[in-house]
Amino acid sequence: MAATAARRRGDNEAMDEPEQVLEGGNVAGIVVRAGQTVRKPAGPQTPAVAAFLEHLQVSGYPAAPRSLGCDARRRHVLEYIPGQLADAMPPLGLAGLHRVGLLIRRLHDATAGFREPPDAVWDVAIPPDRRELVCHNDLAPWNLVRDGDRWVFIDWDGAGPGSRLWDLGYAAKGFIPLIPDGDPAADGPRLRALADGYGLDARQRRDLPALMAAHTRGMYDLLRTGAETGRQPWARLHAEGHGAHWRGSAQYIEEHLDHWAQVLLRP
Repeated sequence: MAATAARRRGDNEAMDEPEQVLEGGNVAGIVVRAGQTVRKPAGPQTPAVAAFLEHLQVSGYPAAPRSLGCDARRRHVLEYIPGQLADAMPPLGLAGLHRVGLLIRRLHDATAGFREPPDAVWDVAIPPDRRELVCHNDLAPWNLVRDGDRWVFIDWDGAGPGSRLWDLGYAAKGFIPLIPDGDPAADGPRLRALADGYGLDARQRRDLPALMAAHTRGMYDLLRTGAETGRQPWARLHAEGHGAHWRGSAQYIEEHLDHWAQVLLRP
């Protein structure tokens, strides 16, 4: 009944509110805002993503938008999150990185109780290291909306099976950020703040650097393969220079694996 009511609210808003095309996003089709909702083209993964978001809402997880069903045009309707994307703001300080780590930990803890629908279809772009739980798979500043004290991760279409460290390792790349020709002395404390916020144990701290490297390298491989096959949007993104960026980031992370481990394990 709740889902039906949500769909009815979405349909009414679509008729009563003008639609505004939202900028950003590299994978989804045209995304619009209608009133206090966002409407995205649905895909095979949408039912599983909607079920996942509904689980997070019931679990009390604060950093995800509510799923409001589908509208009459079969678009996925989600809560509109006001605010500014983190990648349009100054980089987070140590306290902010600690908070992001905590939000990711709370997400994974809530996810651990999720039972996938038996017919679940996911749209996971990069094969994960293993299937431990359902992850966001694109936790990054370009998907974090900040509105005062409310911080919310958006763009859950790529959610699907992965592992805690797989998801966190990708977040580390974007939030530290770990970029070509970075400075390990400056990036180490920032990585430590993220890991401390998450509450990693000693084993996880030893394992995280390799997963940071693997997920970053996996993103580069996705872009490179897209360029070779013409598969979009990866071919376009590679041509725009994203491939070179992710290759350089992977090399930077890989060259300093021992340093990251020492920083994370330091008392």
